[in-house]
Amino acid sequence: MSKRESAKYKIDRRMGENIWGRPKSPVNKREYGPGQHGQRRKGKMSDFGLQLRAKQKLKGYYGDISEKQFRKTYDEAARRRGDTPENLIGLLESRLDAIVYRAKFVPTIFAARQFVNHGHVNVNGQRVNIGSYRCKPGDVIEVREKSKQLVIVLEAVQLAERDVPDYIEVDHNKMTAKYLRAPGLAEVPYPVQMEPNLVIEFYSR
Repeated sequence: MSKRESAKYKIDRRMGENIWGRPKSPVNKREYGPGQHGQRRKGKMSDFGLQLRAKQKLKGYYGDISEKQFRKTYDEAARRRGDTPENLIGLLESRLDAIVYRAKFVPTIFAARQFVNHGHVNVNGQRVNIGSYRCKPGDVIEVREKSKQLVIVLEAVQLAERDVPDYIEVDHNKMTAKYLRAPGLAEVPYPVQMEPNLVIEFYSR
């Protein structure tokens, strides 16, 4: 198992939830956390603990984003008009790696970041290799011609475990996706409950 793969499953077990809804998640068999203290009985969590956990879960879901990058996303969400938790989700969902994952071009969010980093994706006809690149409504994301027959792409398209959400329009024959609009929290197909309001509370303490 690669380092990234084991780290991914540790996030699941630390949270005690199958946060990506994947059938292989170890949480399906063992709901306690990793490590020698994983089976200890958990006491009641403090408000700070709940906020921290909500932040770690959201960060982990998007491929374990770095704290610096996640904090910058929060700062921008707070600056924008409107509801800050909704803004935060909209900004996270506009990341190029998140859209590649949502469009089912790859099986996992971690694979999406690697796929983008390795130069397999164009945005509006231009190659972009930065996973955190922020897409705008109307942007067209396309798997590059030479990458369309990669096994990882062909297998991901067939995955029945998740659907493409309404805010992304996908043509799997052409391997293109159009980002239509920033979604609200209720539209994002999280397999588990996300609590961006607690993330906002964490940073605004």
